[in-house]
Amino acid sequence: MSVKFFLFLYSHISHYTIFTQNHKVTLSTCKKNPPKFPVQFRRKFLLFFFLMLPKSPPHPPESQPFKLATTKTSFKTTFQSLFNLQNPRAWIFLIFVFIQILLFCNLRRFPATIPAPHHNFPTRLAVVDGGRRIQNYTVLDSIPTINNDECSSGRIFVYDLPKLFNQEILDNCDNLNPWSSRCNALSNHGLGEIATGLAGIVPENLLPSWYWTDQFVSEIIFHNRMLNHKCRTMEPELAAGFYIPFYVGLAVGKYLWMNTSTAKDRDSHCEKMLKWLNEQPYYKKSNGWDHFITMGRITWDFRRSKDEDWGSSCIYKPGLRNITRLLIERNPWDYFDIGIPYPTGFHPSSFSDITRWQSFVRNRRRKSLFCFAGAPRRSFRNDFRAVLLNQCRNSGDSCRAVDCGGSKCANGTSAITETFLDSDFCLQPRGDSFTRRSIFDCMVAGSIPVFFWRRTAYLQYQWFLPDEPGSYSVYIDRNAVKNGTSVKAVLKSFTKEEVRKMREKVIEYIPRMVYAKHNEGIEGVKDAFDYAIEGVLTRFKEQLQPGFHKWK
Repeated sequence: MSVKFFLFLYSHISHYTIFTQNHKVTLSTCKKNPPKFPVQFRRKFLLFFFLMLPKSPPHPPESQPFKLATTKTSFKTTFQSLFNLQNPRAWIFLIFVFIQILLFCNLRRFPATIPAPHHNFPTRLAVVDGGRRIQNYTVLDSIPTINNDECSSGRIFVYDLPKLFNQEILDNCDNLNPWSSRCNALSNHGLGEIATGLAGIVPENLLPSWYWTDQFVSEIIFHNRMLNHKCRTMEPELAAGFYIPFYVGLAVGKYLWMNTSTAKDRDSHCEKMLKWLNEQPYYKKSNGWDHFITMGRITWDFRRSKDEDWGSSCIYKPGLRNITRLLIERNPWDYFDIGIPYPTGFHPSSFSDITRWQSFVRNRRRKSLFCFAGAPRRSFRNDFRAVLLNQCRNSGDSCRAVDCGGSKCANGTSAITETFLDSDFCLQPRGDSFTRRSIFDCMVAGSIPVFFWRRTAYLQYQWFLPDEPGSYSVYIDRNAVKNGTSVKAVLKSFTKEEVRKMREKVIEYIPRMVYAKHNEGIEGVKDAFDYAIEGVLTRFKEQLQPGFHKWK
């Protein structure tokens, strides 16, 4: 009986072990919810238990008189009685102990806990360089997923224009300016000369990332980056966008300051390029809707209405009508104009360059409440810059001014960089047009911009600046300042915490405002160029949606 019973019991305990493994039962869950045998096992067990009980002939009632146990019964007698194999209670007790032993032995094979589901919840990690804490970054607490299609927005075909429209313009850099050579300014793939005089102002390990970059070189920067772009295609039939590497800003710049130049001179390069473009099959196919170009000056330099007026009339030419245009200042009411950041002097080459610089400007001890880098426009009636300079000079140590008369601040100076680094706020009135390069020099230094015209930034650089103007900048109505409002009083009204939050937002957006040092960009980080291209391709996708109206 015993052998049969234990074989039966073991086979069903094994069955229960498999059952519990398949249902992820663990030691911890057993404590909370004691395991239950399957129904079919319990039924078989009860049936087998009663069948296997020891058989003894029934005794007549009179032969087994009931005897009440007395307290004199010895413990030995009780123990022997309990473990007598003829006693059914002994079998119940042994079976119970055996089951417990089997369960315990089998449960030891199970994992101590059930693995928790893995989620990609953000975790704050500290990036450390050289044993020094740099900055907290949000990363995913998981193995990164490799994106097999980095060009999901589409690929770009770069036109191989005749050299007349780009390379020959660079080759004649000595003649692009009526006053001096532009060759140094256009060197190093458009980044200009390596910056000098910044030792002791910026961290030593970041000095190689600084250049005296000209504000009008975005055409060169974008062309070099497009030639090395990961989504460039050599097959135009596969392209979602077509890039036109025409240095139109450099071409027209030669004639803007020459009294002897004619309207024909200023339009010559543009007209020749459009004639060539009109012969290209993919331009004909789309009427230019999927084409884009970088125009390295402000939009007003290409919007001449009359021959005797300033600039070129390139934007008004029929062939350029449907082409998306990347400019350092846009016309807010022209759909095809896109504002991109002015090039600054900071050109990081790696992710660590960016994090080091962000940490540096975040922890910088700033000595002045606000600053102004610029010069008055004496030819302007009621010049607003002069008003700001007077307020700055009357504010004592709270304001620091840099005189940018003439061409002192043309491509940035160490004095400007240091001034922005030392100030909480930087005043940004309009320049010769509504925008000025100083906006980006200021923010790259971690200083908070103060605007007096909404068109200076809020209606210009939507792809590159935060959506909420008050999160990163201060706006003061210029007419209020003219009527006596103190800029110093307005800026002093902000608490330290409010200033800290605005600065942190500025620092967060620094990668969107700068152009990488290398033509391949920065591994793992998007810069101003990347955001511009991403925006253009997204726009081209939107134009393909039903309901989007395209004119010819």
